[in-house]
Amino acid sequence: MKRSCLFLIAALAASPAAAHVSLETKQATVGASYKAVFTVPHGCAGSPTVKIRVQVPEGVIAVKPMPKAGWTVDVVEGKYAGEYDYHGNKLSSGVKEVAWSGGKLPDKNYDEFVMQTVLTDKLKPNTMLYFPVVQECETGVSRWIEIPAEGAGHSHGGKSGGKSEGNSPAPGVKLLPKP
Repeated sequence: MKRSCLFLIAALAASPAAAHVSLETKQATVGASYKAVFTVPHGCAGSPTVKIRVQVPEGVIAVKPMPKAGWTVDVVEGKYAGEYDYHGNKLSSGVKEVAWSGGKLPDKNYDEFVMQTVLTDKLKPNTMLYFPVVQECETGVSRWIEIPAEGAGHSHGGKSGGKSEGNSPAPGVKLLPKP
């Protein structure tokens, strides 16, 4: 009886760490537009979130971040690994990272950070596409950047997003083939 009680207490204590930055829409079609809505359910171990940085994976183009009242949106542009066809134009560079900063999201509140994208047809259907996110808080940093090896699932490994050490699962979307 004591063991099961201890297990329950440990499970309850660990459950807040499972709530991590994630994508609202869990599936998207290759070769189509995708509205990436990043949900931020909490701060870093009680500290308010002051910056969200999202790394844009290769094969995701035409990125347009949605402005947020009270936050500044910055983009980092760079070269793509290859060229992508976009409405008859060849794109070889574009947005590689989006950052929202200057606002303050209290730990007790939830919010969303949004960007419109295009998932190129060079992405592989029936795989997961990950968007690594770094959540900076007044005190501490949560790195939602862990990408599992192909075919492996996420391991939470007891790592808490509230700590400034260690990494936690990157938000991912399952890529579906074109209809």
